[in-house]
Amino acid sequence: MYKEKFIHSPWVIGILFALWFLFIPPVIAIVLIMKRNKEMKKAEAYWKENNFDDVVNFKGKIDTLNEEIGNLTTRKEEIEQQLESYKPVTDAIEIRAALMKKIDELNTESEALSKQISDSSLLIDLEKSKETINKDIQALETKKSSVNSEVNDLRNQLILMNNELEMQSFGFYSPKYGFENSEAYQSKLNDIRQEQKKMVKDKTATFHRLDWTIGDDKRKGREFILDTIKLILRAFNNECDNIITKVKFNNVDASEQRIRKVYEELNKLTDMQQVSITSGYLKLKIEELYLKYEFEQKKQEEKEEQMEIKERMREEAKALKELEKAKEKVEKEEKHFEQAISKLQEQISETDASKQAKLLEKLRELEEQLEETRKNKKDVLFRVQNTRAGYVYIISNIGSFGENVFKIGMTRRLEPLDRVRELGDASVPFLFDVHGMIFSDDAPALENALHKAFADRRVNKVNERKEFFRVSLTEIEEVVKKNHNKTVEFTKLAEAEEYRQSAALEKERILEAV
Repeated sequence: MYKEKFIHSPWVIGILFALWFLFIPPVIAIVLIMKRNKEMKKAEAYWKENNFDDVVNFKGKIDTLNEEIGNLTTRKEEIEQQLESYKPVTDAIEIRAALMKKIDELNTESEALSKQISDSSLLIDLEKSKETINKDIQALETKKSSVNSEVNDLRNQLILMNNELEMQSFGFYSPKYGFENSEAYQSKLNDIRQEQKKMVKDKTATFHRLDWTIGDDKRKGREFILDTIKLILRAFNNECDNIITKVKFNNVDASEQRIRKVYEELNKLTDMQQVSITSGYLKLKIEELYLKYEFEQKKQEEKEEQMEIKERMREEAKALKELEKAKEKVEKEEKHFEQAISKLQEQISETDASKQAKLLEKLRELEEQLEETRKNKKDVLFRVQNTRAGYVYIISNIGSFGENVFKIGMTRRLEPLDRVRELGDASVPFLFDVHGMIFSDDAPALENALHKAFADRRVNKVNERKEFFRVSLTEIEEVVKKNHNKTVEFTKLAEAEEYRQSAALEKERILEAV
């Protein structure tokens, strides 16, 4: 703007007018006023011609930029809060995109301001203002870079979180301890918790100083620090207990990260008091997390094992009961035929030779039946004495599990089809089809050989007690021949009567709808 000369100042002109009685001073004052107005108009025209008004507005724009940077910082904090509460990732990405767009706009405005300031460098009187503006712009650029960097960090955190949640959704977890039973896990858990209690009792769970003073009172300062220790440990323990209680296969890694985040946040809150939880105490809490998870997993496995043992015991009891009944039956039949033969022999000895032919024929029939009964008795006694004898069955259920999925199991029942019918109860929509029923003196060994041969084809690769395999019947035949020296017949085609009828009815329904 116009820089007023000394001679044109109002107080100089005022003095000249005060000397009006001399006549000449007022004339000079009028001339000075005219020159002052002329120079002011000239300066104003020069100012407008060179667009100096825009430069004057730079400070206002800088204030606007500062306000927008403040808004960006607020938005950044909102994103962090959303991340802490696990707000959907898409919302955070949209916010980040909006921030990036706003930052690009700020960058464009900053470049425009820099250009305008460069063009105004010819003004000597505004050189100082230009330097100030440049410094402000540099500060804004620095702040913009900082915000941009933090937004990128938030984006990386979101990407890592997405990857972590995706991996956890598949339930991949490698055991860290691998104890044999739940008692070992419980014992280790108790040891870990005792270590935690000892650290709290010995005051080694936190870093702290007890030489604080409040109003020159050391006792109050000490009590203040001890109360702070109690508060931070209580908060940390409560948070950890809540996380550990809810740990599952799909959130175990995220649970560890939550414990670490709580640890960092609580330590920041008590930074002024110079009180912080030690890394050793944090390590014990993380060990407790994984021990608790594996402990619950092991308990579930043991529960399933007990259920399987009970199921086998029930199956063995049914088989034994059937064998005992069969034994009683054949023994009764044997005794019956022996008595019948004895009576017939007495009758033959008392009958004339001319009438003995029919009786001898009847005697041969009874002796054949007795021999067959004794053979059956021998088989039954063998089954009773040999607890490993039984049937290995290969069955399918294409309506429930699809093609080329077979269940390979074992039963000691005298009537193995009874076991197959039990498996096809209300828990599956269709009955099982039998493709092979193999009697073996060592049925568990044959079953185990088949399971090992197709271990990599298990449908359930986690729970080996589920005996379903995705394999062809031809491959099963080959393994059976290698491990069984008797001829076995396999039924290739699955009858699947109910399934095929259901499929036909569904097809008919669709055609009628069309």
